Amino acid sequence: MTNMTELSYYEVLQVSKDATTAEIKKAYRKLALKYHPDKNPGDKEAEEKFKIINEAYAVLSDDEKRRIYDLYGKEGLQGKTNSHSMDMDDIMDIFNSMFGDAFGFSSHSKKQNSMPYPLDIEMEITLEFNEAIFGVEKEIEIEYKTPCTTCKGTGAKDAKLHTCDYCGGHGQVVMRQGFMTFTQECPKCHGKGKIATQACSDCKGSGAELKNEKVTINIPAGVDVGNRLRVPGKGNVDNNGHRGDLYLHFDILEDEHFVRDGSDIYIEVPVFFTQVLLGEEIKVPSLDGELSLKLHPQVRDKEHFIFRGKGAPNVNNPNFRGRFIAQIKIVYPTKLTSEQKELIEKLQNSFGIETSKAHKNIFESTFEKIKSWIKSKEKK
Repeated sequence: MTNMTELSYYEVLQVSKDATTAEIKKAYRKLALKYHPDKNPGDKEAEEKFKIINEAYAVLSDDEKRRIYDLYGKEGLQGKTNSHSMDMDDIMDIFNSMFGDAFGFSSHSKKQNSMPYPLDIEMEITLEFNEAIFGVEKEIEIEYKTPCTTCKGTGAKDAKLHTCDYCGGHGQVVMRQGFMTFTQECPKCHGKGKIATQACSDCKGSGAELKNEKVTINIPAGVDVGNRLRVPGKGNVDNNGHRGDLYLHFDILEDEHFVRDGSDIYIEVPVFFTQVLLGEEIKVPSLDGELSLKLHPQVRDKEHFIFRGKGAPNVNNPNFRGRFIAQIKIVYPTKLTSEQKELIEKLQNSFGIETSKAHKNIFESTFEKIKSWIKSKEKK
């Protein structure tokens, strides 16, 4: 069997010498997926093939390196194989083919932002409990950035930018970890490829001027902490007049009586013990007004009465509402007058000794058993 290191890069990728860039890329992805170490754990031969496949693609996917290789072979590429041509899209596509979105990777990279500041704005606003439940129209004031007129949004003196000496203007740097090669955003130019050697005196290098604007936002019913609302076209502005988006995060104030858990709403309902014994029907406040709740003598403290479809709406599904849950809190008197005590004793006696002193009947045999244990122990 021929060793892959003895093959030409075209043979390694199993393409012809006149293969197009698209054909080379397709062949690389197929082979990289086949020989990826995660699909071949412990297979040293597959690991070695994976390295050579990456090496071949790094050369053949770069027009200049491919031209040199075609003329002079591998010897002509000495010192030039650390290519920037293996971009993150290629690597992420392979991972997505193998693992889907398990690692949160996306094969579609964001459009490069040439501005020294992000175009999207993140902002937190505080809502009252009822505003989050029922939705609200709210006017908020935002601060956004537009390009500095002096430096034209570059952040550089006289708008003069220079090629980043760390990444050579690529905006990405190659990192190697074991047999894997990754590209990542250049830490010096932050992916721009160019840097300012001197900062603009007007914007202090930020490239931005600040402006304020009042925006009316329609907040849908059911928003909760952790939700994010996108408001298109209300972010920062770039040199072409394109404006990013505003993303709102929510802090929601607590209510005195209602407690929210996702789409479920809880309320604690204090009831006097006599109401429970008498099985009264009581009125409970809910998001829809009053609800009727029928008690019964077997009701326990902290027992839940559940009303389905009476809770908070789901912000992603307006047709769905959660549960409204009434939690019973049985209240007992802390003090009794002599008259009240006499009445309760009469009530207790009216149930008969077998009921009112039920615990005594149950424990009588247990008391006798404990006495026999103690006597047995004393004899020893």
